[in-house]
Amino acid sequence: MALKNKALNAYHNVHVGSAVPYADGVQLIQMLFDGLIDTLAVAEGEIQRKNIQEKCRALNRATSILYGLQDSLDFKKGSDLARNLSELYEYMIRRVLFANLHNDINALNEVKGLINEIRSAWKLLPGLLKEQPIAMAS
Repeated sequence: MALKNKALNAYHNVHVGSAVPYADGVQLIQMLFDGLIDTLAVAEGEIQRKNIQEKCRALNRATSILYGLQDSLDFKKGSDLARNLSELYEYMIRRVLFANLHNDINALNEVKGLINEIRSAWKLLPGLLKEQPIAMAS
């Protein structure tokens, strides 16, 4: 439940979509990943069109989503993993800022590649959670 609440708060903070009331914590994080990928693609297009205002808007949104992902981490339950992901999200935020300053599509592609790897691993999570045995109270 804590993951769902943290993910829901992160999701509300970045306003990624309208399916939130029907999503669980895992789905919310997946939606953040999807929103980030879409936003980075928009930013890339705006860089190519030399539309600075819309590029900045898209990259500010991407940064907000990354902060939302970072805020959803549970350092109590997954200390090492959460710390590593937090550092990775921080690195991606720096790369997005670099891309914004330098109109660098390669930096955006690097972030997209990293987030796609995390998203791929995250998609396996629901199946892994279903496979865990349920602890019975005695």
